[in-house]
Amino acid sequence: MRVLVTGGAGFIGSHFVRRLVAAGDEVIVLDKLTYSGNRTNLSGVEHEFCEGDIAEPGDVERALADGCAAIVNFAAETHVDRSILGPHEFVRTDVLGTLVLLQAAQERGARFVQVSTDEVYGDLDGGGSAGESDLLRPSSPYAASKAGGDLQVLAAVRTYGVNASITRGSNTYGPNQYPEKLIPLFTTNALDGEALPLYGDGTQVRDWLHVEDHCAAIELVLRTGDPGEIYNVGGGEEVENRLIAARILELTGADPSLLRSVADRPGHDRRYSLDTRKLRELGWQPGRALAGGLPETVEWYRANRAWWEPIKTGEYRAFYERQYAERLR
Repeated sequence: MRVLVTGGAGFIGSHFVRRLVAAGDEVIVLDKLTYSGNRTNLSGVEHEFCEGDIAEPGDVERALADGCAAIVNFAAETHVDRSILGPHEFVRTDVLGTLVLLQAAQERGARFVQVSTDEVYGDLDGGGSAGESDLLRPSSPYAASKAGGDLQVLAAVRTYGVNASITRGSNTYGPNQYPEKLIPLFTTNALDGEALPLYGDGTQVRDWLHVEDHCAAIELVLRTGDPGEIYNVGGGEEVENRLIAARILELTGADPSLLRSVADRPGHDRRYSLDTRKLRELGWQPGRALAGGLPETVEWYRANRAWWEPIKTGEYRAFYERQYAERLR
């Protein structure tokens, strides 16, 4: 297939591009190259690249000038903390951008896959696991923007007959992840002897999923998923944030005193959990356990300072200071 991968220079998107190219597909990457987009994530991978914004129809048209059979949408504003500080760009990219892509898919009769998040289901602190038909109860501006994009997809299927599916993934980790999320943030801070700012009591529970398993699930849905269907993608490993932090300290050999409890974020969900039976019925199951995947990831950051050290300057440092300086005083 010839596939447009939006957000393909980002974390999960770049791993997905590598996967498609290895399978023999032809890939066009459309990426705005904002703070978390990085062309080096695609080094050595044969692909076409188009710099542009999914919320700009002209940019999308330019990327699709030579046609495509499918569009997979990874492009999104994704960080909860940033959405709390400034939600407008999240709505523009995650809702309007998704709509623009859906219209392009409709015009071309292209297959469409929306890559979404378990956060649209909201807090499951009371127990149980979210199923695909459960109500959406987003807590953060980020989660609400992703839920809005998902609803645009379902409306396009129902109203216009677009051949579209949705995946909702749990917390994903692995190499090349921008160091604002918990695992790369804590790993790089530990390697540099900086504080690990743990929100609240650290007992928030997340379901951890290796990026390669996540990409395998998205590829399966791309090729075999049904129009209008939603597929949850979860690693099935629910672990408290404080335990992830403790393990990172062990793996890096950093001083345990670097772990600092700081003021929690507003509206912080306590627990996410996904029912993945629907996707498993298609033949998918996770293959990378956290017990092996986390040490491998920590070692990747240890061995690839040249990738992340330049990132943790400029825009990143300004955000970090704005987000954590007062909390760490």
